[in-house]
Amino acid sequence: MHITGNTIFLTGGGSGIGRALAEKLAALGNKVIISGRRQALLDEVTAANPGIASIAFDIADPAAIRDVARTLVAEYPSLNVVINNAGIMRNENLIKLGPDVADAEATITTNLLGPIRLTAALLPHFLAQPSATIMTVSSGLAFQPLAMTPAYSATKAAIHSWTQSLRYQLKDTAIQVIELAPPYVQTRLMGERQARDSYAMPLNEFIDEVIAILTNTPDVTEVLVERVKPQRFAEASGNGEAFFKTLNDRYFAARAAEF
Repeated sequence: MHITGNTIFLTGGGSGIGRALAEKLAALGNKVIISGRRQALLDEVTAANPGIASIAFDIADPAAIRDVARTLVAEYPSLNVVINNAGIMRNENLIKLGPDVADAEATITTNLLGPIRLTAALLPHFLAQPSATIMTVSSGLAFQPLAMTPAYSATKAAIHSWTQSLRYQLKDTAIQVIELAPPYVQTRLMGERQARDSYAMPLNEFIDEVIAILTNTPDVTEVLVERVKPQRFAEASGNGEAFFKTLNDRYFAARAAEF
């Protein structure tokens, strides 16, 4: 992926990793259009960054995805990058919830079906571009899951697998397929506690390292900051079971009251 001169559509751009990445990419000379469900958050971003545009829509709505894809192609014919970043993450106590799987269904619809549907809607346009990039945002939890967020972890594992298949199917086209797998980052994805958690990677450090990887390795397939590599490769190193236990023992001890 060339780091500048693109027209980029980024979902989940109202806060957290999405906003920070959108702002950095815009500053590097890209035209960036962000989306999200909350217009107020999008307005905050565009007010602070006049070069960024926005479109509010619900990525859980298939009809809205099709409408947005048509709008993007019509209004931004140079569109050549999509970053599938939107996602939700919820604790699920499977014993207490019993047959109530509403949180799991919402998570799967947003985190997995959303990127699949959006990519499918934009793919014909991207195939007609001289070069294009599809980026999916998975997680270190795709490789070593957090047991208190089982649906979230499962959707990120699925996105990793789906991205691999997409990359293979598009290998003879001009479309590059990149997976970005963040570690635990200081955002409000799980509330204020996460944003202040000293164990989480500072957001600005994460974004700077991501941009450095994209700049220095334009043909990268997986964007992995150093902080996420032990999690990404725990299974391959033979440390999978120990990593999983340490990860989950720590989080369950720290967040028992929330679970």
